[in-house]
Amino acid sequence: MKSDPFVYDCLVIGAGPGGLQAAIHLGRYNRRVLLIDKGAGRTTHAAHIVNYLGLVAVSGRELIATGLEQVKEFGVEVLKDTVTRVEKDDVFTVHTPDRSFQGRYVIASAGAVDNLPRLRNLGRFFGRGFYTCVDCDGYLTTGTKLLVMGNSLNAVRLALGMKQMYTDDLTLLLTDFALPLDYQEAVREDEIAVYSGEPVALFGETGLEGVQLADGRTLPCESIMATFGWRLNDSFLAELPLDRDHERFKILTGSSNESSLPGLYVVGALKPGHSQAIIAAGQGAVAAIDINQKLLEL
Repeated sequence: MKSDPFVYDCLVIGAGPGGLQAAIHLGRYNRRVLLIDKGAGRTTHAAHIVNYLGLVAVSGRELIATGLEQVKEFGVEVLKDTVTRVEKDDVFTVHTPDRSFQGRYVIASAGAVDNLPRLRNLGRFFGRGFYTCVDCDGYLTTGTKLLVMGNSLNAVRLALGMKQMYTDDLTLLLTDFALPLDYQEAVREDEIAVYSGEPVALFGETGLEGVQLADGRTLPCESIMATFGWRLNDSFLAELPLDRDHERFKILTGSSNESSLPGLYVVGALKPGHSQAIIAAGQGAVAAIDINQKLLEL
């Protein structure tokens, strides 16, 4: 493995909104920054982002592409590669399959991956009728014939909330999960039809028209909000002693987004809180400002 003896001020892992905003800030401080990203992050799959201040509408792919151009304008180095491991001694060492880099600080912004059901035609409708984030895309279901699907209590709670906010025409599909007794009355009062079954395909001509179940039934709908959980892209941090939440899932941070390991900052979906592009960008800015202040103190 080739090791680069040069020590960066900061190594940023992940070119999501949080990592990009952090790199922009640090680049504007004329800091030596390397941004490592494997590509195809969660944000790039968003067909429309319509709740980002200053942008009426933008695709996730466009937002990330613009951010990458911005960081380069401020002298940030960008490397397309996969981070496999992070070590901490006097400085941090970040490993990829073939190289390693050293930095005084690290910002982890690697995001998460949705757990998705295996559905035919999912690619055709993803972000265009099929959604996974109510905070991001719930508004797009307003007034539509909506199907909420999932495999946990979160799907039931999501259906009750979306019925209140977005549409009266709502159906709930539960997969490998039974509707709890203490929620049955609430669902009945809200006139939400509940089905059980395994979804296998989406269908529609000019737009989404419904979902087909494994037993041959079809449920008509114009939009779907799915909640099957997600997993973090944090395997490269596995060897580090990091404080996590009570479920040992997300990484805990302080107000500046610094983790329990001094010098390692975590932004976006890897830490507790709402996971949205504009929130992650703000976290990246806060982390970068804090790092720059510490570099000044050095």
